[in-house]
Amino acid sequence: MELAGLSVAESIAAEYKRGKVLLCIGPGNNGGDGLVAARHLTQFGFRPSLFYPVQPSKDLYKALMLQCTAFKIPVIQDLDAGLNECDLIVDAIFGFSFKGSPRAPFDKALLALRETDKPIVAVDIPSGWDVEAGDPQGTGIRPDMLISLTAPKMCASSFSGRFHYLGGRFVPPEMTSAFGIPTYPDTSNCIRLA
Repeated sequence: MELAGLSVAESIAAEYKRGKVLLCIGPGNNGGDGLVAARHLTQFGFRPSLFYPVQPSKDLYKALMLQCTAFKIPVIQDLDAGLNECDLIVDAIFGFSFKGSPRAPFDKALLALRETDKPIVAVDIPSGWDVEAGDPQGTGIRPDMLISLTAPKMCASSFSGRFHYLGGRFVPPEMTSAFGIPTYPDTSNCIRLA
């Protein structure tokens, strides 16, 4: 999660002006990546806040939230107000293993994200998309940036936003060519694909 979250923050910092960032955090690993990204975004000069309606009881997530608290990253309850006040949104709600229809409170959160005109950054895959098919019904969110972690998932072929990044440096060098993963520049944890 630490490397994934750092990759997300670096990708955002490469393309967006410093400003208010609302991170929409889910209860799983994708949400953990978002919590780490929030901390790094603070260090990069952004002003993050968290919409984190379902906080897991696992020690890992408690520790990540404790770190965000130490960085004075606020948690908001009113998603609509948070969307109105931010410059950028990070979708860290659901990851590639999510199946089925979103339940409350995330069903309404995804609807609000679909209706906003603010740019959205999706972590690994856009929440609500199928990892393989993408969003064939066209009812999902439309992110401005997609940050694929490890390798682009099949659904990335449906992505039509402005920026597509690869983050993480998770694949050993001897496997990168077999999977078509480009070489990361210098010590960067992210690389722009499109």
